Amino acid sequence: MKIVIIGTRGVPARYGGFETCVEEIGRRLAARGHEIWVYGRSGYYRRQIREYRGMNVITLPEMRVKTLETLGHSFLSLVFSLRRSFDIYLIFNTANSIFLPLPRILKKTAVMHTDGLEWKRGKWGPVGRLYHRLAERLATRFDIPLVTDSEAIRNYYRETYGRDSHYISYGGDLEHSRDPGRLDRFGIRPGGYFLQITRFEPENNPHLTVEAFRKLNTDKKLVLVGGTTYRGRYAREMRKHGNERIVFPGFVYDRDILRELLCNCHAYVHGNEVGGTNPALLQAMGAGAFVVARDVPFNREVLRDGGLYFLKNAADLYRKMAWTLENPDKMAGMKERTRAIIRERYDWDKVTLTYENLFKSLHRG
Repeated sequence: MKIVIIGTRGVPARYGGFETCVEEIGRRLAARGHEIWVYGRSGYYRRQIREYRGMNVITLPEMRVKTLETLGHSFLSLVFSLRRSFDIYLIFNTANSIFLPLPRILKKTAVMHTDGLEWKRGKWGPVGRLYHRLAERLATRFDIPLVTDSEAIRNYYRETYGRDSHYISYGGDLEHSRDPGRLDRFGIRPGGYFLQITRFEPENNPHLTVEAFRKLNTDKKLVLVGGTTYRGRYAREMRKHGNERIVFPGFVYDRDILRELLCNCHAYVHGNEVGGTNPALLQAMGAGAFVVARDVPFNREVLRDGGLYFLKNAADLYRKMAWTLENPDKMAGMKERTRAIIRERYDWDKVTLTYENLFKSLHRG
């Protein structure tokens, strides 16, 4: 089959869960003999490439304006892609649902991969939240298959719109530390730091992590990897907390460095609360990190009994972080449980096979 993927920043995977999903399933589908085309945003890559891990890559310009970037680039990608003959259009992000009539009119087979509850994200103002609510509803009105990456999101669409979807989770990899010396550049040592990898947005709660950590009586450090691709007051305020105990490395894309950060942290704080299955959480679990996660259904569905959960306040997060300092002997067994969860439930090869079977059934239909 000839499959085109639209609606993400592209590959190589950077910046978020959509991109990770595209790279992992795209390269595996290509290895299984399918022709994969990925439309990406040229502004996110210094070097433009035409091929990556068996996938064909086309980069097009985007408007670096928060409210228009996704919509503008997705529309441009759809227009350009219609000049080619594709069997399947895999479109990410319900914000792009306004474009679904286009492939439908031209009798193309499309699949919509939904996001989490985008309208709950703090980066949007009233107009942005309203648009994402309407776009989410619109996505359920077309006779086009929906893919959800968590059972909780699948249930949300059932209960809210009476619309079922294909549940296909993300995957994760089992990792082990290979070169802890890579941590030296950050002034940290194995086991000597708490870690959070996230975009600096209110619904990911990095501010709670900073507030809780500052109350801890420990010689460990806090490493906050990430930032935001847009200028905003929240991210600026976050960085003001940087000092010798709180380290802000910025975005880190080197996979070897990310592996060492995850494998060697004392504990990983996962503050995301409005998405579905989050790849960063799966990566932390696969690396054997002890996870302290925001107490929401999406995270409990994935982490289960493999970690601790905190409420949306710094006091509760402080108590959970302090528990890890007082109970290192109890953490080992829980770390192994998270690895087992990844091994049994979140295998990228199985995820890819599920996508392939869906695409085949649609193509035959």
